[in-house]
Amino acid sequence: MERPAAAPYDPAEHDRAETRLTITSPEQMRELGRRLAELLRAGDLVMLSGELGAGKTTLTRGLGEGLGVRGAVTSPTFVIARVHPSLGDGPPLVHVDAYRLGGGLDEMEDLDLDVSLSDSVIVVEWGEGKVEELTEDRLQLVIDRAVGDTTDEVRQVTLTGLGARWAEAGLETLTA
Repeated sequence: MERPAAAPYDPAEHDRAETRLTITSPEQMRELGRRLAELLRAGDLVMLSGELGAGKTTLTRGLGEGLGVRGAVTSPTFVIARVHPSLGDGPPLVHVDAYRLGGGLDEMEDLDLDVSLSDSVIVVEWGEGKVEELTEDRLQLVIDRAVGDTTDEVRQVTLTGLGARWAEAGLETLTA
């Protein structure tokens, strides 16, 4: 009897860390961003998913505060990308809204994210299917809220770190 071939090693499948949080207010979402910023370093790619109004930009404001960057972090929907330089010795924050971009890296390449990636923290809203090829190591955050209820502030946030960078990064400390 022939032994089945082993599946090829996929670092995204094996080097993975996941944490889930319940957030009950916009201030808690900002605080999550500030705390997450402590784990981030130059070269990190953070992908944010969630419906309109879920809290992606609020979380990114907290990241900007935690990273100590210049400028108000606002939704880059109409400019597509904003760079927030560091006020200290930390990395700059590149905040991208890929909602209006068609797909794949072709359109994203015009933003030169691969050039910025090594020395910046890049946060991409609506980046699914568009930026995964930039790096095997990335942090994906999915923000869910009660369907159809726009008054409820409760959000379920799932953080999934993919790749060796995130396997030991300490995502579990965010739940403390």
